[in-house]
Amino acid sequence: MTDHSTQHRPTPPQTAGPDAPTSPVFTTPAVAASCAGFVLIGALQAFYGPAIPALREEFALAPSLAGLALSAHFVGGVAGVLLFDRLYGRTGNRRLLGASYLLMALGAAAFALAPTWPLALTAALLAGLGFGGIDYGLNQLFAVGFGHRSTAMLNILNAHFGIGAILGPALIGAAGADHYPTVFLAFALATLPLLLCLRGVRERAPHPTPHSGTPTTTHTALRSVLTVFVTLYVLHVGIEAGVGGWEPTHLEAAGYGAALAATATSVYWLMMTVGRFLVAPLALRFSPQAIITVSCAGMTASLLLAALPPLAPYAYAAVGLFIAPIFPTGLPWLHRAAPQARRAGALVIAASMAGGVAAGPALGKVIEWSDVNAVPLLLAAVSATCLTATLWLTRTTAP
Repeated sequence: MTDHSTQHRPTPPQTAGPDAPTSPVFTTPAVAASCAGFVLIGALQAFYGPAIPALREEFALAPSLAGLALSAHFVGGVAGVLLFDRLYGRTGNRRLLGASYLLMALGAAAFALAPTWPLALTAALLAGLGFGGIDYGLNQLFAVGFGHRSTAMLNILNAHFGIGAILGPALIGAAGADHYPTVFLAFALATLPLLLCLRGVRERAPHPTPHSGTPTTTHTALRSVLTVFVTLYVLHVGIEAGVGGWEPTHLEAAGYGAALAATATSVYWLMMTVGRFLVAPLALRFSPQAIITVSCAGMTASLLLAALPPLAPYAYAAVGLFIAPIFPTGLPWLHRAAPQARRAGALVIAASMAGGVAAGPALGKVIEWSDVNAVPLLLAAVSATCLTATLWLTRTTAP
């Protein structure tokens, strides 16, 4: 669904005030609160895995059933993205973000207190709904709200998601899996103060506008660009989830101990967070196209090196470093390349969530047909496809 009218519609007059055209989309406290919000959604996504042993014991679940909590979370996340996008522009940004925070807090508290497994899954779905609204809403607003600094700010925002993903398992580990309800309740309470900072968010964000020299795209060309962007997002998030899920198994098969394999996987996630902080200043000097091209090339080379057992732990860390900027850096590029496609951001974010859900089972099935030692080579082939997609987009969207 596209909206060509936004390019020619005159801007209605606005009175001076917090939402005047000259005012920023975020005040400084609102930026800090948004980063804190991304720490929280990163932690929430990471809570479910370490809580599985306690969930299995409490509700007498098989391993596959216990894993449904994260699946319910992601299903809710996709629904939250699509719902926020449907209301975006019709309802004020503060109300949408506030509702998303409240849904996430309510879902987390209900998950902690759920007396039965079906109710727990419903609560995870509700928390995921708020999660998706925050994920899409803040990414969308950061992508259009900081001008030429949007790419840098998006990398900083998403780096805080990584901080939360690192802290989440640590919190469950420190409290003990049996005390996961306490952690989820504390999470719900920690979400509420962020509502106070929403006054610093501008109600109406500017529409994305193309750079001068951006070619005018036909409907067919626009669909092709969006299709390749979606492909890039699905595949790179599939690689991200695939490495996170299968790196320990591959390293153990390559002869490393379980403790080292687990530590190396933690380093992989840490390098993703570090990579986004490192790219933020580079994004002020280099184009998103250049950054993503280097990222995909480095990611492909690192995955090929991960097939060599002596280099594997270090190569996986390099994968984390190179894959880090792709998600946040691609969003401003997408908005500038296809400003008339109003729902493009929701499409790629929802697709990326679907890629994360599908990656584990799909890679597991391929491994059944081949061997776990083929994991880095399989992922390298997917990464090479990401590089090809990036080069095509660079050529197609060039002035």
